[in-house]
Amino acid sequence: MHTIDRLAVAEGVDQLVALLTRLSPRNGLSLVAASTLATLDRYGPLRLTDLAEAAAVTQPSMTGLVNRLVAQGLVERTPDDRDRRSVNVAVTDAGRALLAQRRQRRAETLASLIDALDPDDRDALAAAVPAITRLVATGTS
Repeated sequence: MHTIDRLAVAEGVDQLVALLTRLSPRNGLSLVAASTLATLDRYGPLRLTDLAEAAAVTQPSMTGLVNRLVAQGLVERTPDDRDRRSVNVAVTDAGRALLAQRRQRRAETLASLIDALDPDDRDALAAAVPAITRLVATGTS
């Protein structure tokens, strides 16, 4: 049995996450705005307080962000069926389309970087995909 340097692996994955952040096209969105859209796309409509918590920002900050996203047509406010005093925020079709465009452009840029690697490195990355998928599933469950 071989041992791995868990911290070195974690640092490498962290560097990859930082690269993916840098490769993400802005499309007029801050990282928090893009993350908020992605959260809504992944989990469905959420209350403002839940969105603020997920983004680690204050509720007033999230309110301002949601107002801007509503004005851009990327999210909409919908009534909360469980609590008439509250509203949910949901991503619109335009928001989903923008997310898809951002993901596609980021994937294309990353693919071109992968193409520039030598074949052994490309093979190593391909072999790691199942483990990366399981890591993401573990971290989001």
